[in-house]
Amino acid sequence: MAVTTRRISDNLSHIRDDIAVACEKARRVPADVSIVAVTKQVDFETVRHLLDAGLSEFGENRAAQLARRAEEMNTYLERRRTPLPAPVRWHMIGHLQRNKIKTVLPTVSVVHSVDSLRLAEALNKRAGHCACTVDAFVQVNCSEEPQKHGCAVGAASHLAEMMATMPHVRVVGLMTMAPLTDDAEAARPSFARLREIFEDTRREAAVGDHFRHLSMGMSQDYAVAVEEGATVLRIGSALFA
Repeated sequence: MAVTTRRISDNLSHIRDDIAVACEKARRVPADVSIVAVTKQVDFETVRHLLDAGLSEFGENRAAQLARRAEEMNTYLERRRTPLPAPVRWHMIGHLQRNKIKTVLPTVSVVHSVDSLRLAEALNKRAGHCACTVDAFVQVNCSEEPQKHGCAVGAASHLAEMMATMPHVRVVGLMTMAPLTDDAEAARPSFARLREIFEDTRREAAVGDHFRHLSMGMSQDYAVAVEEGATVLRIGSALFA
């Protein structure tokens, strides 16, 4: 069953209030924090309500699902009469296999999950074929959980520097996934560690001016992520509760 625009708007208002409080604690500006709506668990009618609520950044975990959602979106936008405040952009936020790159490019604008040089090189090659440039985050396994994807903490800066040399990949920052728990404070060490790696990388590596974002924080821990420096939040269930 679809969630109404009103409900999403109310939830979004609550989320933005939380972001504002977290920014005040961290002496940050709320406008520096963006929300990617994760749509994997809702139907397309609900996705349309997200548009009506003013959201334009959407994320999917799986390549095939992203391609289907983007096609649904394009069909809908061709019929939509009300203009959008900003163009729709798709984010690949889940693990991306090299053989799935063709599925998401050139549809996807941002890939959050580059965790190896081989994947970055394949992404750069395919983007070149598509005559496009894709924004990319280096995914770092800050919690060092063996079941999680992401490069090792010590490899992040080098991978970011290598990606910065690629003509069709624009490395924009670092991403991590904190331990999945209802205790938001349990995520803080992972977020703080990613921020430290980010600051070290920006200071010591040749990563370019686009390297300025931290993709971290989800529905259960986004406020803590903002306190620790997140600029991109990947939020799903909190929008639809």
